[in-house]
Amino acid sequence: MMMASISNSIGLLYLTQGVISGIGSSLAWFPCISAPQQWFSTRRGLAVSVSYMGSGIGGLVLSNIIRVSIESVGVQYSLRILGFIQLVLLGIAFLTVKPLNPIKGEQVPFIDISPFKSSKFWILAAVHGICNFAFYIPPAFVPSYATTLGIKKAISSNMAAVLSGVMVVGKLISGLGNDFFGRSNMLVFYTMMCGVVCLAVWLNAHTESILWVFVVLFGLTGGGYVVSVSSVIAEAVGLEMIESANGWLFFAWIFGGLLGQPVSALIIDHDGGSYTGAIIFAGVLFIASGVAAVVLRFMRSGPKLFVKI
Repeated sequence: MMMASISNSIGLLYLTQGVISGIGSSLAWFPCISAPQQWFSTRRGLAVSVSYMGSGIGGLVLSNIIRVSIESVGVQYSLRILGFIQLVLLGIAFLTVKPLNPIKGEQVPFIDISPFKSSKFWILAAVHGICNFAFYIPPAFVPSYATTLGIKKAISSNMAAVLSGVMVVGKLISGLGNDFFGRSNMLVFYTMMCGVVCLAVWLNAHTESILWVFVVLFGLTGGGYVVSVSSVIAEAVGLEMIESANGWLFFAWIFGGLLGQPVSALIIDHDGGSYTGAIIFAGVLFIASGVAAVVLRFMRSGPKLFVKI
């Protein structure tokens, strides 16, 4: 962030705030989400949900801090302020986040492909990869969809922020549900419910009140999905491969993140501005991800239907 604040070209800004900051954030992110999965077993779902809640709360708080600081002191000083905030918060994480069983450097291969030896991990990667094609479509397009309904721009722009805030609540509820009903069961529930909410509610949201219902429901189910898929990793590959599995799983997340929104935008343009096709696209992808989650669930439980797993 400090280097980005003194960048004098778009290329340098891409390099500093884009590439270097992205790599640094990843190096801090993965230990923070892997450690709770190692230290907790019975309450692993709740531990993971609390760790993910921090990302949602941080996003809401920092976005407002940066908006106010840009208005007050400009972009360059705002980047420096953000850099100092990150330095303090990541310093705390550096001092407090520790792995359960530290691994010596010589024991870790440069590229660890051991998770791919597990068939369960392949299915989990399919769940995560397919779901991410759809996951960012509602946050990205709900505001513009709201304007087509005649909703004021000030209200429509707040819908994405409210959705992020509700996701924080959804993450906490999901953590409790994962520990009580079983993590694989809840993964199936949340992926399927994301699709149902899109197809049953968003597709029929022709008024502001129904659209707000969708925002709340998708916030709860979307936040629940994020926690559930992370809680299942340890049970799919084992604690010894948590770090590498997390890395590969979120690598699969890239493709959907890059392509999901552009493809949806193309569908909207092809349909002459109608959002129906894009909404169906998102809903079907969530359902397909849910089917893969069902496969993973029965790979773990066998033919047993009513079992906590």
